[in-house]
Amino acid sequence: MITAGHFRLALVALAIPSVCAFADGTGTDESSPASMPDETASKDKSSYTIFNPVPRDLMRELTPDRPDKTESPYTVDAGHFQLEMDFANFTLDESNDVRTRAWNVAPFNVKIGLLNNVDLQFVFDNYLWVHTHDHITRATSIQSGVGDFTLRLKINLWGDDGGQTAFGFLPFVKFPTNTDQLGNNSVEGGALFPFAAKLPAGFDMGMETGVLFLRNEVGRSYHEEFVNSVTFGHALIGKLDGYLEFFSSVSTERGSQWIGTIDLGLTYAIAENLQLDCGYNAGVTRSADDLNVFTGITVRF
Repeated sequence: MITAGHFRLALVALAIPSVCAFADGTGTDESSPASMPDETASKDKSSYTIFNPVPRDLMRELTPDRPDKTESPYTVDAGHFQLEMDFANFTLDESNDVRTRAWNVAPFNVKIGLLNNVDLQFVFDNYLWVHTHDHITRATSIQSGVGDFTLRLKINLWGDDGGQTAFGFLPFVKFPTNTDQLGNNSVEGGALFPFAAKLPAGFDMGMETGVLFLRNEVGRSYHEEFVNSVTFGHALIGKLDGYLEFFSSVSTERGSQWIGTIDLGLTYAIAENLQLDCGYNAGVTRSADDLNVFTGITVRF
């Protein structure tokens, strides 16, 4: 089962050596979250599948979904794999006289290229540690364990292998695999629609809209939650890129408040198939987490 820690460690151990052998030492200067592949549409790649991998010289530029919240419309090339993982992720929130600190260690997303424009994704929250302190009652609680598992399918509708714009469709389903009450023990899902565009002066833009179907905090009913985001990326120095993003989430559940964050971060392309990143997300509404900081890696092989 994906929850096994040995699977994660083995995957990382296999992925990084494979990439080192796969990379030819040339990096990419456009590894920001909103960056777009170079023009490679001159060759038809529709015949490639998971059983007939895309040749190395026809692979598109590395464009992971991380580190910003805006998903990428680009898929992993058919027959190839991609690991996107946080090394560590820390969240701090203080509201209604309750302070919450949370660590998420090594949450990951494993992607498998099925067709030239379709990939399958396995997302797991991995190890979670949550510390809650009530300033009024002075009560303290600590929860620790594994999180939930999410299955996603990304379909690129246009622009996967070139063009000024790209658009994708990303449906997903979350399964409750958490322990120690670290989730709501409910099946949830939704669909996201990511868009990317090349802008003048070397800027890249990513946008996303989507709807989530989530369990109500009280009762057994579900409600819709609408997410929207926009992110801008640009090369800074050499292989170092930066991005700035605004994210919004509006719930239809009674009594809920909208969530807004301003996010910024950096990506560094070590090689053609290896990228490091870090980010800082700041809440700008009361219902949003006060801050979220993280660092991670993307590996393709």
